[in-house]
Amino acid sequence: MKPRLQTYALAAIAANLPSSTPNIPELDFLRSHLTTVTTQSPTEPPTWTKSLAHYLRQPNPADVPLFRLAHELKITILELMAIVLAAAVEEDARVGFALARVQAPLNQPRPTLSLIATTLAATTQDPSPIAVIVNGNAIASGLLTLTNTTAPLPEQTLSLPLHIYFGLSQRDYALATTTIGLGTIPPIPLPESYLAQAQQYAQSLQRNPQRVLVIRTAALAESRSLATEIATYLNQRPVFLEGSPPVGLAPWLRLRQLLPVFCCDLAPSDRHRLPPIPHYSGPMLAICPSEGSLEAKDRDLLNWSLTVPSPQERQILWEKLLPANKNVDDKTGETSPDLAKTLAYHHRHSCDRIAQLSRLAQDHSALHQRATPTAEDIRAAAWSGEGIGLDALATPLSQTIADEALVLPPALKQSLTDLLHRCQVRDTLTTGLGTSAVTRYYPGVKVLFVGPSGTGKTLAAGWLATQLHIPLYRVDLSVMISKYIGETEKNLSQLLAKAEQVEVILLFDEADSLFGKRTDVQQANDRFANTQTNYLLQRIETFDGITLLTSNSRQRLDSAFSRRLDMIIEFTLPRPQERRALWRSHLGDHHALTPADLNQLAATVDLSGGHIRNAVLAAAVIAQQAHRTIRFQDIIQGIGAEYYKLGKQPPALHRSAE
Repeated sequence: MKPRLQTYALAAIAANLPSSTPNIPELDFLRSHLTTVTTQSPTEPPTWTKSLAHYLRQPNPADVPLFRLAHELKITILELMAIVLAAAVEEDARVGFALARVQAPLNQPRPTLSLIATTLAATTQDPSPIAVIVNGNAIASGLLTLTNTTAPLPEQTLSLPLHIYFGLSQRDYALATTTIGLGTIPPIPLPESYLAQAQQYAQSLQRNPQRVLVIRTAALAESRSLATEIATYLNQRPVFLEGSPPVGLAPWLRLRQLLPVFCCDLAPSDRHRLPPIPHYSGPMLAICPSEGSLEAKDRDLLNWSLTVPSPQERQILWEKLLPANKNVDDKTGETSPDLAKTLAYHHRHSCDRIAQLSRLAQDHSALHQRATPTAEDIRAAAWSGEGIGLDALATPLSQTIADEALVLPPALKQSLTDLLHRCQVRDTLTTGLGTSAVTRYYPGVKVLFVGPSGTGKTLAAGWLATQLHIPLYRVDLSVMISKYIGETEKNLSQLLAKAEQVEVILLFDEADSLFGKRTDVQQANDRFANTQTNYLLQRIETFDGITLLTSNSRQRLDSAFSRRLDMIIEFTLPRPQERRALWRSHLGDHHALTPADLNQLAATVDLSGGHIRNAVLAAAVIAQQAHRTIRFQDIIQGIGAEYYKLGKQPPALHRSAE
């Protein structure tokens, strides 16, 4: 078998051993390498340098990747010999024992600069081999690293980063801040339009490798799958870099045919400069959210902002991921192709979310012993909230609100019905319209529910979510609002980015705390508060989803916000007929109140629906303690408690005659 280059490096050390060196196992191990690479000649003594010169003209195929790398990085033969010697230490413990014996009294198992200078000087014409190593591209690129740097220069040692060592032997090595390929993230199907664009960007990177392609989306699996597609077009594999790049990144990329992909988590006001990769001139990718700015020294940036696939593409993705089912669903009356079409044309899901929902739905259907997922399984998967990452910023409101629970005046009910229709057609609303209508159209729907507390604003939000089969999340303003400059914008950016990817309805209760009026600038805090409001107004306008905001008074909101709203729906205090319907809806059938009692309550008790609910619950407590149904006197006590909370005198109520 033809020797490797490291054999010549070990032979060079053996050739420099004094003739008086004793025969001990470590040194005999070195001498065996010298014997391997030298041949006896009757005319001249054996020499490892002549054998090395012959070897360099026709190296062992196993060393070809290293020679190719040396050519690309302009690494000298002396550096090459130092590299293979450092690699040999990682491969065979006997090498470390032998080097420790040779380098006594230092007893270093790794090669020192002094050892390289004395044993491998014949491979360079430079009078200072140490300077060649220290100032060479092997160390500059991170292929070699100097250790024990506090010692004098001759005593400093050379080593290889482990990922470089494994790369030299054509093997991968897992680093804490890197992931080669998709790792544990499952690949997701991508629409043809994405794949076509990915190929176009890959061709652009081939023509101009000094560019950085920035893929902007909040969906991690989606962006990584696209990066993998682009790397495949370039005959490479993606390596996802989080945090600081590892030492020796450039040679590692070359050895393992890797495409660097920087993962950047940016806030709206963040400016991040991509770290340069010394001695690397190939293409680079970056994946980050839609906001924040990236910079790269001496490189041009290409931005690719991913949008939600078209309804036709969403249908194809659903059909790929949902198991085929030719039987009609007993609950929904839909077959699998019909279900895919319904989901595609009624929900704006990203590729990542479609893949996630299909997996969760199949688990849900298997749990209920159904062969294939149904619409009910998809709905349950969406409302489960699993894996969407919103729980830290918002609270799910998962209760189903039936039509009967929504007791409102006819005009208000009609406004909510109009809102429902607007949400249902938001994806195709501009089809057939003129250029002015299509320009700068965003599919998001932004609505303000305004009215006194307890008039049904949150209940109406739940009803809308129930009708649309879209999860409802109430934004936790205590988590969202921060006293630190820029933190509120960052929190809102993360919330909206995640909500756009998974299609949920966001409910901002008491929205005036976020979208309040801008003030005259009299101190620094006013300037920062106004800047925050400006950002919120701009970001909510471009939000792709459905946003519901509630407030007790529209006058508290900034005037610029009204233009950005699609609808403003007024919730007024209920009139007597609505109050009677509210009492009946909350009391149900198991009570002792007469129709006259209900009429009296509706006519004289001027409370909103929320207070009526509280009064009924208080009466139910009294009735259950007495082990009987609710009586009129129980209701009177509940009403008294509600009026006390409002700071008002309750009306005089009398039991009607039977």
